[in-house]
Amino acid sequence: MAIVGAEYCDPEERALTVRKTSHFSPGDGFAAYDSRSGRLAFRADTYGRGHGGGAASSGELALLGPAGEPLLTVRRRRPSLHQRWEGFLGARAGGQRPLFSARRPSILGGAAAGAVVELLPPLVSASSPELLRVDGSFPRRCCRVVAAPRAEGEKAKLVAEIKRKVDEGTRVVMGRDVFVLKVSPGFDAAFAMGIVLVLDQIAGDEPGDDAGADALDAKIW
Repeated sequence: MAIVGAEYCDPEERALTVRKTSHFSPGDGFAAYDSRSGRLAFRADTYGRGHGGGAASSGELALLGPAGEPLLTVRRRRPSLHQRWEGFLGARAGGQRPLFSARRPSILGGAAAGAVVELLPPLVSASSPELLRVDGSFPRRCCRVVAAPRAEGEKAKLVAEIKRKVDEGTRVVMGRDVFVLKVSPGFDAAFAMGIVLVLDQIAGDEPGDDAGADALDAKIW
């Protein structure tokens, strides 16, 4: 499923180690590293155009490639009771139509309520929308992105998953500022990172829920 570009759709499962790079407010910055090569794959800037080479205007979030090239721009749609966000290809220009929208599933939903992501025309037909559902809790770094069935008899398909990062040597769960984004084969990793940016804005962080010193006897991601 190429949303940002086919070059971000790996035929094999891809794992990204994502680090939150600022603590001033939710979503101030992220850096994502390829778990195979250790190289920077994506970074995010939310300060506004002209700061640190970012591509976003005030109130927007920009997902950038490793060389600083703008891949996605995300902004909040106002007014919106559901905290609706819209994503645009590259550096958003005036009059540009969004690629996708994302929102809380309910105006009463809390931080752990997940989100609903809808792909928009021309990516999909207006009569046959493509929906993705985020289940779980992003603040706890434990959630799954699932593509909803589009036809009778189809099953929901896991396309991405967010997990806590585990130190390989000590098998200790690291803090919430470092986590793993697993991207299923064929799914657009840049788009998956765009969903992470939106989730960070919708859900933020829950204070007092950092189990960074907890031991975990489980598979290391």
